[in-house]
Amino acid sequence: MKSSIRGTMAACSFTVVVAALAFSARPDARAAQQPPADFVITNGKVVTVEDAAPEAQAVAAAAGKIVAVGTNAEIQKFVGPKTEVIDAKGQLVIPGFIEGHGHYTGIGTARLNLNLTTAKSWDDIVAMVAERVKTAKPGEWILGRGWHQEKWDRRPDPNVEGFPLHDALSKASPDNPVLLTHASGHASFANAKAMELSGVTGKTPNPAGGEVLHDANGNPTGLFRETASRLINTNAGVRPTAAEREARNRRILELASEEVVAKGITSFQDAGSSFGDIDLMKKMIDEGKIHNRLWVMIRQPNDLLRENLAKYRMIDYAGGFLTVRAIKHSIDGALGSRGAWLLEPYSDQPETTGLNTTPVPTIRETAKLAIEHGYQLCVHAIGDRANRETLDIFEEAFKANPDKKDLRWRVEHAQHLNPADIPRFGRLGVIASMQGIHCTSDAPYVPARLGNKRAEEGAYVWQKLMKSGALVTNGTDAPVEDVDPIASYYATVSRKLKDGSVFYPDQRMTRMEALRSYTINTARAAFEENTKGTLKTGKYADIVVLSKDILTIPEDEIPTAKVVYTIVGGKIQYKR
Repeated sequence: MKSSIRGTMAACSFTVVVAALAFSARPDARAAQQPPADFVITNGKVVTVEDAAPEAQAVAAAAGKIVAVGTNAEIQKFVGPKTEVIDAKGQLVIPGFIEGHGHYTGIGTARLNLNLTTAKSWDDIVAMVAERVKTAKPGEWILGRGWHQEKWDRRPDPNVEGFPLHDALSKASPDNPVLLTHASGHASFANAKAMELSGVTGKTPNPAGGEVLHDANGNPTGLFRETASRLINTNAGVRPTAAEREARNRRILELASEEVVAKGITSFQDAGSSFGDIDLMKKMIDEGKIHNRLWVMIRQPNDLLRENLAKYRMIDYAGGFLTVRAIKHSIDGALGSRGAWLLEPYSDQPETTGLNTTPVPTIRETAKLAIEHGYQLCVHAIGDRANRETLDIFEEAFKANPDKKDLRWRVEHAQHLNPADIPRFGRLGVIASMQGIHCTSDAPYVPARLGNKRAEEGAYVWQKLMKSGALVTNGTDAPVEDVDPIASYYATVSRKLKDGSVFYPDQRMTRMEALRSYTINTARAAFEENTKGTLKTGKYADIVVLSKDILTIPEDEIPTAKVVYTIVGGKIQYKR
């Protein structure tokens, strides 16, 4: 596959033009007056996601925005001597995918560290670390992400709660500290050297919202759940210069942008970055080094939010390449690590109901700051108790501020709901920011964690939420999952597992519902429905061309579709 990333960016979108309205009765005279477009796609199956004019053949763009959508003949009038023309050759042309919830720096960082997603066992992971030790500098930290104990082909022996002990990892890397992050990002595993450098012992207390797992003798196993992961200090023994830190952070953002546009994503909703991250994003956008649009949630403590929210709020900066108007919190953890906060105990571990990772009063205070400064509040909530507590916080804030309308606050994930809380999403106007791929990825162990009744009633209930009137969006939570929207789209319409079974099929989306969840719904969830999410005149020219028509091909062929072109602001940022 050949890819090319081009630096200059502009802002754009496309609209369907009906010949009777867009062109006069004197086409020759009209054509003579028509300024040529900068960019044109012809001969495509153009699906606009616009109800009024759902399909077309061609699109024209100028100055980064769509100027016409219509037939080949209509759009031909926009072609001048300098117009860049793409022949879509009958392939599917759709609005650019909008990643509704991912971790931008996490994608770039994952490209620099060990990728543990392919490991079939704990032994595989130990072997990967041992191989990295051979080329690591003395004392250098070895970092990785992507392991998931529920996806291994066998349980490690010995284990505690299905998690391994650190002994084999510590033997493979006695002098290099190791920290391996769970696929969910809600647990970590450290070796002895990492714990030694971080001052962690058997007597280290659990932090609020976290847990250090111990063996029968009271020694740490190496597993750190939720906020306990912060006990491992990956800066211990490391003293990079400011220039080295910036160079690494720049590389992380460059790698993230490269991967995102290669997967057909034109806009990325980043689920939590610091003010420093945002400063660098803005700087690199000014330099033309980031090639997709970013909509960023700030993730910082309340005291820093209070000082900086007014200064950092920005909408459509640099022609639509950066928007900062949301705040992120996590009220609980993940189901895989048993950190999701439940109303009733875990079916496979009755002594726990999960973890509340950020105190409810802290999020209540953040809600006040969000209202005061005109920010959306986005709360990570996976368990049914986490979702109920979050909806309670939102409802309390809405009642206290009846003059504030259309706030579009969001629950990030909304994975496991109590039936009583599902209607509240629609009634309160709360957005369910969900990830289709999480359903099929997690489904093999969901019944074990929740029991069949809870799983059926409230696990990944897309249709139930939509029937409540809630807006449901899509994404991948990358790097928790691959950022590939085609894989998540397939999971959303099929809910099919690797063994061929289908996870509660009544909750599947139709193909058009799934496309809307990745385009206009996601744009609306960010107050961006007037600039992106459909192909309509006046919107940003953000377009994807796919090798296969994912709306009509046999369902099991959907994963074989490839991104042929990714166009952002009327400029080709990726070509297959």
